[in-house]
Amino acid sequence: MKHAKSGIGRPAPARKRRSFFSVHPSRADSFTESVIREMTRLSLAHRAINLAQGFPDFACPPELKAAACAAISADHNQYAITWGSQELRTALAERVMAFNRMEFDPEGEITVTCGSTEAMMASMLALIQPGDEVIVPEPFYENYGPDAQISGAVPRHVPLKKDFSIDEEAMKNAFTKKTRAVILNTPNNPTGKIFTRRELAVIADLCIEHNAVAITDEIYEHIVYDGKKHLSIGSLDGMHDRTITIGSFSKTYSVTGWRVGYALADKAITSRIRKIHDFLTVGAPAPLQQACVAALRLPESYYRDLAAEYDRKRKILYTGLRNAGFACELPEGAYYIFTDISGFGMSDMAFARHLVEKAGVAAVPGSSFYSKGGETRLRFTFSKKDETLVEACRRLEGVELPGKR
Repeated sequence: MKHAKSGIGRPAPARKRRSFFSVHPSRADSFTESVIREMTRLSLAHRAINLAQGFPDFACPPELKAAACAAISADHNQYAITWGSQELRTALAERVMAFNRMEFDPEGEITVTCGSTEAMMASMLALIQPGDEVIVPEPFYENYGPDAQISGAVPRHVPLKKDFSIDEEAMKNAFTKKTRAVILNTPNNPTGKIFTRRELAVIADLCIEHNAVAITDEIYEHIVYDGKKHLSIGSLDGMHDRTITIGSFSKTYSVTGWRVGYALADKAITSRIRKIHDFLTVGAPAPLQQACVAALRLPESYYRDLAAEYDRKRKILYTGLRNAGFACELPEGAYYIFTDISGFGMSDMAFARHLVEKAGVAAVPGSSFYSKGGETRLRFTFSKKDETLVEACRRLEGVELPGKR
């Protein structure tokens, strides 16, 4: 009896290897990694002063550290309620009523999240159906573009005016039947612009007219200068049930690594955000939620002192940048200076690398804040110790810069 040849021991015919992603594209292919975090890595590699990523190099209030340690020692180390501990949501409701003039039920209208980043992503996923349009004023914080793409939204970028104010006509023309939401950030990152009551009213009227939602990122609400006032669009008439207000403890209390934020919205929207939040992260760190309650109990003088300290820091960096030949203006809020580098004759990416390698100072290329363009901009943060800023300015003023004016 003859047996068929098995082929065992023979080399298998050569097959052309194909990458999984050449056959199965991912939505992650449509955007790049964070340029801000990339500049932090480059800064570490060159032992440069990191004025790129917006985190302080100074300590948070001692009350917060004591409260965090106490919470851990008291065994608050297991899951809190998914949408946030009762004590924190109640404290948030009280603070938001006092400062933002908005009323939210802690039981059904406040969701504690893993930072404002998750709050934004959960909000987008809760609202968006694939193909919906989301209006994004430009320049914008770099996360908003990928957030839109991950959620399936089509971003419509609306350029701000030269002074970074809202272009009313351009904004009106951007709203269509497909518009689901508009993303706001005030005080603004990277520009430092604080949107006025009139500008917010224009957007509010358009949201009401087109049945759209305002998603507003207000994490720098306490960092404002020169007598400017922060205003929440959700406090305007007709906006309570069509606004998601996003906040965070990161910037106000100098705890960017804690990752505790929140989303405020009416019950119908909040119920959807909570579902998404539950399956994204389950919940924010329980002991740090306890510490955030202590943060909300700090006296009003804390917020005045915070703004005064950052005012001093912005002037240190502003003076140093101007002396080094950068064109820039003092920001109205937040803790960044958005500079014009067109006089240096280099693109933003090349110039940012040049500064890290030659001056030992890291900044963020401006193009990361635009859908197209921004190559004549760099963003510097002044959320650092005074001595850190003074040294960074010394380096910038001393280094040879191309086309320096």
